[in-house]
Amino acid sequence: MAKSKNDFMTNTQGHQVPVDMVSDIDKLRDQTVRNITGKALEMKQQLTAFKQELRAELFTYLETSAQRYKKTYGGKKGNITLMSFDGSLKLMLAVNESIVFDERLQIAKTIIDECINKWSKGSRSEIRALVNNAFYVDKAGNINTARILGLRRLEITDPDWKKAMEAITESIQVSGSKEYLRVYTRDKNGEYKQVSLDVAAL
Repeated sequence: MAKSKNDFMTNTQGHQVPVDMVSDIDKLRDQTVRNITGKALEMKQQLTAFKQELRAELFTYLETSAQRYKKTYGGKKGNITLMSFDGSLKLMLAVNESIVFDERLQIAKTIIDECINKWSKGSRSEIRALVNNAFYVDKAGNINTARILGLRRLEITDPDWKKAMEAITESIQVSGSKEYLRVYTRDKNGEYKQVSLDVAAL
């Protein structure tokens, strides 16, 4: 009699192992992992639908509010805070933009290096360290956006440095955005605590 696929279990190397050769504890472990993972994936789908439901309800309200002024709500930037009448509940909608830099960032780096080289040696060593740290690329090939933008806050009046900062500003490209809807409740001390839906934080 030919064996069916239920008579075998696939191991981590992709080999088919007869079920009767797999220990009971290995079978139980496999079943436990599959059961928990299945429930987690089901909950993920429910949370996705829940998020979409909350977003639809919020934007229905925003549209209603805008219509009072004969306008259509178009707040793509987000960053909205809504409070319950008694102030005990708060909703916050934020939109975080992801930015990348085009080729002008490397031009800025070249100008910055030239600035540091022309300045007297030694007196600007801390600036060189700061710049090298800002332009550091991690193993995944990513650059720290905050560090790059932080260079623009340095009060350096050198015209070439200002030209480099202008190049950095012009190199910024918005690559995408993501909405975040956060719900808060106010505790007895008057502080707002975010309602966490992260399993790890519960």
